[in-house]
Amino acid sequence: MEGAKNIDIEVLNRAKSQVEIVERKGLGHPDSLCDGIVEEISVRLSEEYLKETGMILHHNVDKMLIAAGEAEVDFGGGKITKPIFLDLAGRAIAKYGGKEFDVHGIAEATARDYLKKNCRYLDVDNDVKVMCNIGRGSADLVDGFSRKNKKSSNDTSFGTGFAPFTVLEQTVLELENHLNSTDVKTRIPSIGEDIKVMGMRQENDIKVTVAIAYVAKHIAGLEAYKEAKARTLEEARKVVEKFEGDHKIEVLINTLDDYDKPSVYITATGLSAENGDDGSVGRGNRVNGLITPMRPMSLEAAAGKNPVTHVGKIYNTAAFRIARDVAETYSGDVRDCEVYLLSQIGKPISEPKVASIKLETIDGKLDGVRDGVRDLVDKHLENISEITDLFVQRKEKVF
Repeated sequence: MEGAKNIDIEVLNRAKSQVEIVERKGLGHPDSLCDGIVEEISVRLSEEYLKETGMILHHNVDKMLIAAGEAEVDFGGGKITKPIFLDLAGRAIAKYGGKEFDVHGIAEATARDYLKKNCRYLDVDNDVKVMCNIGRGSADLVDGFSRKNKKSSNDTSFGTGFAPFTVLEQTVLELENHLNSTDVKTRIPSIGEDIKVMGMRQENDIKVTVAIAYVAKHIAGLEAYKEAKARTLEEARKVVEKFEGDHKIEVLINTLDDYDKPSVYITATGLSAENGDDGSVGRGNRVNGLITPMRPMSLEAAAGKNPVTHVGKIYNTAAFRIARDVAETYSGDVRDCEVYLLSQIGKPISEPKVASIKLETIDGKLDGVRDGVRDLVDKHLENISEITDLFVQRKEKVF
């Protein structure tokens, strides 16, 4: 046991894998839409609670399902024939100190607003149905949330993080962000919001497979579709070329396409949720924006959980913030940093049961960095409540 907060620092011994796999589900993927919607509901509720009571009241609105609709699509256009269905669930305080909160109204309006803002070809008013089943929170969790002393962990859970990102991780993250940017879509309006990127590295060879829901109204025929893919590939090359260095990177787009039939990936809305692809919270990216099965990874669904006491949200975010800070501060000494934070229900969030820090250093030793890293971790934990403000201000992403 090292220090008052039980900060444990040890050497990380891990050989570089010959194979690496990394995935990112983009903005319009059904799972990402669920994460984005419930996180925005949490923020909107937090804003309303703060305005009316001066504090964030207990809520966990981290349960949501998208049931896909049905659509008819062909070159030149398409339409939704069966609406996309959203089922919102979770728990939130609807009455406090004589004040009442329209939780269902806030949640439904937020879900529709989020889709209108982020899905530019979806007719939200006519092609989306929303059901809200958000109920009241359990008494013990609400009590633990409202205590006046240091905020207590609402669960015995853990969070993990790592830094720095590998070349493949950087490539996958930046590629989706670029293709889903306003700048690219202005030049290539046929690119829809539903973009998924899967990257694989074997030794120094990287292959990236991208799935893009192209928008049929901008695709007159097969040749126009081929042209849109070629232009998209040019945009992708702008991203990956800066990561090549010692790596050879190949990018492929919509590999299921069959030009002979023809059968290609076109949609009415730029979303796979219009026709057969369902979604739910927590099935997509972790809080660092990636799915990394070969790195430490929590299965916690962070989106929509309250930003005050829910360690599944706070500890995963804190772990990545700590790992990044360590990697940047000691970039000349540390090759890799992994962070594991374990909470104990009812104990202060700033005092985890253990904060395990694993470091791969240049010389294989900890003597030159141990004390400094411990002080850095201690400072992050002491100020961990600052993360709450970052969530409410939309400055910290969870997917």
